[in-house]
Amino acid sequence: MFGKAAARPKADARFVLLHSKDGYTTNLTLEDFAAEDALLAHSWEGQPISREHGGPARVIVPHLYFWKSAKWVREIEFQTDNHPGYWEVRGYHDRGDPWKEQRYTDDP
Repeated sequence: MFGKAAARPKADARFVLLHSKDGYTTNLTLEDFAAEDALLAHSWEGQPISREHGGPARVIVPHLYFWKSAKWVREIEFQTDNHPGYWEVRGYHDRGDPWKEQRYTDDP
């Protein structure tokens, strides 16, 4: 479970790999993970997020396709190199910008 102290990635970290309780993973650039509109939520109105709603923690990155967001997050791994997640190794786009229609690996 998540501690109360804030984690600071090492200076050479450029990517984040999110690990969910069900084995799902997704990768993000550190810039997308830390974007102004991105959320890392563990509670709502003072109560822990229920499993039904993605608890213990849920990441929402609204400026990317929703497979880049993750429910049931159990680990956030900061990395220096990019490691594709569940859908990315199956041909989905590495970034997933809906405004650029980045759905599949071959999309620009």
